[in-house]
Amino acid sequence: MQERLQKLLAQAGYGSRRACEQFIIEGRVFVNGKKAELGQKADLALDKVTIDGKALAKRETLTYIALYKPRNVLSASEGQDDRQIVRDLIPVQGHLYPVGRLDYDSEGLILMTNDGDLTNKLTHPRYGHEKEYRVLLAKRPDEEQLNTWRRGVVLEDGDKTQPADVKFLSTSGKGAWIRVIMGEGKKRQIREVGKLLGLPVVKIIRLRIGTLRLGDLKPRQWRYLTEDEVAELKGEKTAIKVVRKSFRK
Repeated sequence: MQERLQKLLAQAGYGSRRACEQFIIEGRVFVNGKKAELGQKADLALDKVTIDGKALAKRETLTYIALYKPRNVLSASEGQDDRQIVRDLIPVQGHLYPVGRLDYDSEGLILMTNDGDLTNKLTHPRYGHEKEYRVLLAKRPDEEQLNTWRRGVVLEDGDKTQPADVKFLSTSGKGAWIRVIMGEGKKRQIREVGKLLGLPVVKIIRLRIGTLRLGDLKPRQWRYLTEDEVAELKGEKTAIKVVRKSFRK
């Protein structure tokens, strides 16, 4: 059966569908020896699809790993310079890509997987999956600053952030810890919002992506997700609960 190339690439573990579309645009994908075009379809049973000269393999066994990314490690699957990347921290064979990227100087939960469909679901803006952060500020915020953050802030590029759930947690020396929950993730968004509000950000720790939590992982530690965690991320466990509840009625 023919399917769009970006879907076949994602299913083979090459990242999200959006990322795979970029591979096609860059001319890295060929079908039967001819450069592929965006929107093109292929049938792996009949067609030879290659990316960077490598034939597209059958879909890998799907892998799901929760990682505590430490500071000063890149959220990337391939090295761009001599800096360490998150892929270096997981001695597991096969393709693995980070979901929910973090800045170089931020830390916390990252999902590593070769499930392209789940990657697309967790990263595409239209799904609005929540991400939760514990943030250390250099100064103690007042209620006006927190309310402004909650309503949304116009960034330097002119975009306004979506409303966020922002809660004061505790003081820390001259600064304070706050919790930020939001459904979007513009580049360095938390740091930029803090800067614009006069609240320099000292530290960011991501605690949650959707239903997946960091738990008791320490920096550089990782673990495989349970079947229940995977089902919850995909929305399958909720659906099962609804069906069972309806059946009891």
